[in-house]
Amino acid sequence: MTSTDTEDPETLDPLTTSAYHVTVDDGRDSFYALSIEREDSDTAYLMSDTVVALDQMR
Repeated sequence: MTSTDTEDPETLDPLTTSAYHVTVDDGRDSFYALSIEREDSDTAYLMSDTVVALDQMR
């Protein structure tokens, strides 16, 4: 069950971001991935393989 209670942003650990260029099929294909994670939680993250840059999300 997931809690719907909101937490005070001032007490949370900061978010970390990472960008990846992933190559698959022995180099025949590749894609970009973006990860946004909360350091104090193993379950609070967002991973996307559909965005090359945040400014293209508009």
